[in-house]
Order: sequence, then C-alpha cells, then structure tokens
Amino acid sequence: MSQLNAQLTPAALKAMPKIDLHRHLEGSLRLETLLEIAREFKLDVPTDDKERLRPLVQITNDPPDHEVFLSKFEVLRHFYRSPETISQLAYQAVADAAADNIHYLELRFSPQALARVRRFALVDVTDWVIKAVQQACQDFPIEVGLIITLVRHDPLEQARQVAEIAFDYYGKGIVGLDLAGNEVKFPPGPFIPIFKKAKEVGLGVTVHAGEWASAHGVRQAMEELYADRIGHGVRTIEHSQILRLARERGVAFEVCLTSNLQTGVVHDLRHHPLVDMLDLGLQATINTDDPSLSNCTLTHEYELAVQKLGLGYDELRQTILNATAAAFLPPDGRNRLTAYFEKHLPGPDPAPIRPRTRSSAPFFYGALD
Repeated sequence: MSQLNAQLTPAALKAMPKIDLHRHLEGSLRLETLLEIAREFKLDVPTDDKERLRPLVQITNDPPDHEVFLSKFEVLRHFYRSPETISQLAYQAVADAAADNIHYLELRFSPQALARVRRFALVDVTDWVIKAVQQACQDFPIEVGLIITLVRHDPLEQARQVAEIAFDYYGKGIVGLDLAGNEVKFPPGPFIPIFKKAKEVGLGVTVHAGEWASAHGVRQAMEELYADRIGHGVRTIEHSQILRLARERGVAFEVCLTSNLQTGVVHDLRHHPLVDMLDLGLQATINTDDPSLSNCTLTHEYELAVQKLGLGYDELRQTILNATAAAFLPPDGRNRLTAYFEKHLPGPDPAPIRPRTRSSAPFFYGALD
C-alpha cells in the first residue's frame, strides 16, 4: 500500500478539504435543535429526551426502504414553525458542514416543504434561507451555493411557482434547480417545460434519477430535463448505452453511500457500484444526501469508501476534482475551486492502485431492467 493510502485514517479524512454537491437542508437538522423547537412550540412528539425523538426523524432500526426514508420528512416539516427557526436550521446546516472541513457546499432545499405547515409565503422562506446561509458563510470558512428542489409528488402548479422563485433568484444565492421525490411512482414528464426554462435562464440542473427506479430515468433526466448532474444515478451501470451517453456528455453523478443502503438501493456497501462508476469513466462524486437523517458526515462517507470499497487516495482525490468540475459555478469559479483543491491535495500517487476484490452478489434489490 502506498504511503498516502496508508495515511487515510479517520483523522486524516476529517482534515481533508472536501466538497458536498448533494445535501438536503431538510435532512441536515441538528437533533438538539429539533428538541428545542418541539418544546417551544409544544409539538406532538417526545420532548423530554432526544433519544425518544430520534427514531421519528432519523433512520435507526428501520428497514431499508425508500418510502420509509421519505416518511421522516413528513415528520420533519412540522418543525418549521417560524422565520427564526428556519433561519436557525439553515445557519446550523452550513456550520456543521464547515466543521467537517467542507470547503464548498451546494445545499438544496424545498421552499414548499419549509412553508407548508405554517403557510408561509414561498418567497419569504427563500429569503430566510438565503440570508441565514450568507451569514453562515461570513462566520465560517465555507462557500455555499443554494439549489431549489422541486418534488415529483407535489402539485405541479406549486412546482411552477417554486421554479419561478428559482429563476428570479438566480445569481442572488440560488445556483441550481433540482427534481427529487418518488421516482418510482411519478415520472418526470410534467416537469420538462420547467427544466427547459431553467436551462435557458442559466441555472444548473440536477435530477434525482437511477436511484430507486431503472437507468432509463437517467436517460430521461439527461435528454428531457437537461440535467448537468444526476442525483445518485447508481443504476446507470445497468445499461451500457445510457452509461456511454452519460460519459460522452460529461454528466456528473452525486453518489451518497449511506443513503443508498438505507433506502434499499444496495444490499451491502461492499457491493456499491461507485467503484464501477469510477472504473467506467463516469464523473462520480461522494456526498451525504441527508447527514442528520442518515446520522452521517462526509468524513464518514469517505471512511466507508476507503474501508468498504477499497478506494485509495488517488480515487478520493479524483472524486473531489470531479466535484470541482461539476459545481454550479461560472467557469472562473470552477477554475478557482479546482486550483484550491489541486493546491491542498497532493498530486496523483504514482504507486499502482491496489486491485479490489468484488463479490459476485447483485448490486440492487429487485430485478435489473
């Protein structure tokens, strides 16, 4: 093993400067703060002990299933009780990322989810998040771009309203538009006009696809929704033509290891297709998805990549440089980001990469399409 590979200890991985391109604000909430909010507003959840609250808002002993995963957000939306609580939660999400030595973060949020219970104006919620994040960026050594997320299973008219806010705030804190939600039951067709306009406006486009449904969703995201990046996209490797199309277009993939295990996308992290994605030349990156809901950090995800998948230093570095190239920044911003990481992470390790032993077990639950 090379010297750099041998130095990939948890402490070294924590100290490594990082990028997270796929992190949801609604899944990045401190449990202690949620407990405080529950007490202040007398919410109908346990308020005496965070360990009693934990299983309602975090994956604990839950079965690996995407609908169970999504159900946690139904509970979480009841905590967005005031402008002050929303601002506090957004500020803390950035502070926690900075504490994990994340140098550049793209934090996505759904104004409609934050606004729903108290019927806040969507534009007001967006303002609160932007201002809180801007303040956090002044207080901590981190740069943040915000992505607005549309949800497949929300009303389409509401999605149009939220998208218009993203268009209006492009260049004023908002850098991209995302489509998330249940891809199994809700195909993306109705959203095509929205994402066409997003591309025309200049927003970066990322789409959750190829996670719970087949690789064909990745093709739809690229060809019909103008996706620059794919959220998860791990099932792309099931279809050679779609894989080749993604590689030719330079589409980046926002891979989230723990999340994929908890939602049932993979049986075992040792069989996660991240290794194959990198070997096949896809622009894969490593991200958290929902760090508080999944009880993880980006450092933890790097540890899994090293310990479970056998990734070495060179491969981790490449995923970070893949992320700099895929960031929703103007060209000079991406160049600046790349220069920063090339300076702070030594160049490629000349030692050969140690071969990894892979199990012949299937990657995914269910039949392959």
